[in-house]
Amino acid sequence: MVSAIRKGLHPDDAAHIFEVGRSTVYGWLKARRERGPEALKVKKAPGPTPKLTERQMGQLRGIIIGQDPRQLEFEFALWTREMVRELIKRKFGVDFTPQGVGKLLRRLGLSPQRPLVRAYEQDPERVRAWKEEVYPAIQAEAKATGASIFFGDEAAVRTDHHAGTTWAPVGQTPVVRGTGNRQSVNMISAVSARGKLHFSVIEGNTNAENFIEYLKKLLHDIPGKIFLIVDGHSAHTAKVTRQFVADNKDRLRLFFLPPYSPELNPDEWVWVRHERGEELIG
Repeated sequence: MVSAIRKGLHPDDAAHIFEVGRSTVYGWLKARRERGPEALKVKKAPGPTPKLTERQMGQLRGIIIGQDPRQLEFEFALWTREMVRELIKRKFGVDFTPQGVGKLLRRLGLSPQRPLVRAYEQDPERVRAWKEEVYPAIQAEAKATGASIFFGDEAAVRTDHHAGTTWAPVGQTPVVRGTGNRQSVNMISAVSARGKLHFSVIEGNTNAENFIEYLKKLLHDIPGKIFLIVDGHSAHTAKVTRQFVADNKDRLRLFFLPPYSPELNPDEWVWVRHERGEELIG
């Protein structure tokens, strides 16, 4: 509009054409004369003044990431918006709405996520030693002797279990029809460092007897030497199991993970993925 006036259009005509008040047009012209073209640029309205300083937001983020809520006398182990709201009020004396807390957390680069669980009994030093010293030594020995590394575990699968997602019309929850006759299948499995899966169905719960039967099948199906890494389950440490391993020491060795450390066992994740409905690749 100002450009048209500078080219000869009368301000009164410009006000009529662009449907603005006459005083508005003259005000814009005055602003341009006094402060230049920048005076007419549309400026974004400033947002509300942040309730927390950048330093306080950094402190808040550090607390949420670095501390268990129970360390701060909260009853629950997972951070919720209400708990963060209470933390802010307690530490900084500032009150937020739950919605405001949600926006603040997103500004801090945080999002709601399902956590991994770690046992309090886990020894971080033993886990570190396993990752940095023990397992690299097992790998080196396996490479030198031509052995295959496998991680072993036990699992149970229910016939009525289903997981994952399916496509359906929005707002209409799909129904999966299945039998009400629930049964479960127990199995022992081993997954190699290269992702090869070997498993066998067993009768009843895992014990030394059926674990040894599984070891026999593993030795039959997998050629060469086998380094099998397992947890401290009683079936793995039983006297008869140790004797079987000793009798087959030319082909089989057992290694043990640190206690309370299932996250170090890839075979655990095979069955976690199954429970989440992900495809198993063997």
